[in-house]
Amino acid sequence: MAKQDYYTTLGVERGAGAEEMKKAYRKLAMQYHPDRNPGDEVAEAKFKELNEAYDVLKDDQKRAAYDRFGHAAFENGGMGGGGGGGFGFEGGLGDIFEQMFGGGRRGGAAQTGGDIKASVEIDLVEAFTGVKANVRVATRMACDACNGTGSADKAAGSDNCTTCGGAGRIRAQQGFFLVERTCPTCGGSGKVVRNPCRICAGAGTVPREKTLSVQIPAGVEDGTRIRLSGEGEAGARGAQSGDLYVHVSVRPHEIFQRDGANIFCRVPLRMTQAALGGEVEVPTIDGSAAKVKIPAGTQSGDQFRLRGKGFSVLRSTQRGDMYIQVAVETPQNLTRRQRELLEEFEQEAKGNKSGSPEHEGFFAKVREFFEGKD
Repeated sequence: MAKQDYYTTLGVERGAGAEEMKKAYRKLAMQYHPDRNPGDEVAEAKFKELNEAYDVLKDDQKRAAYDRFGHAAFENGGMGGGGGGGFGFEGGLGDIFEQMFGGGRRGGAAQTGGDIKASVEIDLVEAFTGVKANVRVATRMACDACNGTGSADKAAGSDNCTTCGGAGRIRAQQGFFLVERTCPTCGGSGKVVRNPCRICAGAGTVPREKTLSVQIPAGVEDGTRIRLSGEGEAGARGAQSGDLYVHVSVRPHEIFQRDGANIFCRVPLRMTQAALGGEVEVPTIDGSAAKVKIPAGTQSGDQFRLRGKGFSVLRSTQRGDMYIQVAVETPQNLTRRQRELLEEFEQEAKGNKSGSPEHEGFFAKVREFFEGKD
């Protein structure tokens, strides 16, 4: 019976990206997993087909070979046979040099587990103090049924792979070149499990979800990526696990804005406060309060600096500063008395040209401009 197309097996289009294929595989793997379908041989066969299809399509080189040659790419040791001398390459000139001067690349180690990605969102105060965040990820973990060995005997009993002869890699002639690639049967280990575990189909790993506690350091910035070594997918048959990469995003704050290690806080002032001067109390990112002296005649846009009230600098004892940005607010919804007082103030202000020097200076230039056009 002819094998089903791998893309059809996963239910994705041929142009599907890596993430789309991964989601499709995990969804179907959970559906047909032997744990959920005990005694169902059809589901077990489907589960094995899914693993085989995903093993090929998740690997860029295997996928390229499959797209070009179909299932024939993995029959009889490779694309149209193999063997012979010469040199092989895989993915670039570096491999050619390794084949020519380094004696060739050999298999012998099981596949390292894949890296996985996760995201966590925190607020600005948590970014300042640091926080422990729980992250739930879908991954592959060591199979409990076989202790991760891939063998139903729970022992690492294995034989040399018949496809690659234990080398872990296979060669195929393509024109003038001898192409060498990872063996699709053993995944590069050179070994195949003697008595495959029914649960994991000999892979030694099964799809699972787990929750991890991630320490977000104080001073972390939006977009930071944190690496947790060995917390990725479990490696095949006891091989090294991959890594987990956690992307940190920081929510905007309603009071503070961050720029590197510095913090900015916009403080609106009443017109009278700005004119007469005084003192205002403002919050700081560490939860305390600071008093800021406002000089008489303060203008919109003026800034006042609070040293050492900003963010901690990562891997340093230094801290940034906090800047108070003043915005003078024009009063609205005046009472009759307030309006009368402002009108009196305006009348007196007209005779005091030093009271609003920027205003007077601007309109003096305007007058000169029009006089110069006459």
